[in-house]
Amino acid sequence: MPPTYDLDNIFTYHSPKDGQQEKYQAIRAKAKELAALMGDACPPSRELALARTNLEQAMFWANAAVARND
Repeated sequence: MPPTYDLDNIFTYHSPKDGQQEKYQAIRAKAKELAALMGDACPPSRELALARTNLEQAMFWANAAVARND
């Protein structure tokens, strides 16, 4: 049986609740810190660009987890 999805939760705007803004900022700050480290440690390359893109995606999904489930 295919998994069920809460479409209302997925496709709804989630305005920040108390405490969530701080969580978003903490996640973004750590992602930015890692992006800077990768920029210092890795040569400019397709691989670095992909790593940064995937880091952005990870940040997005982490923030979505807070918005949708916290």
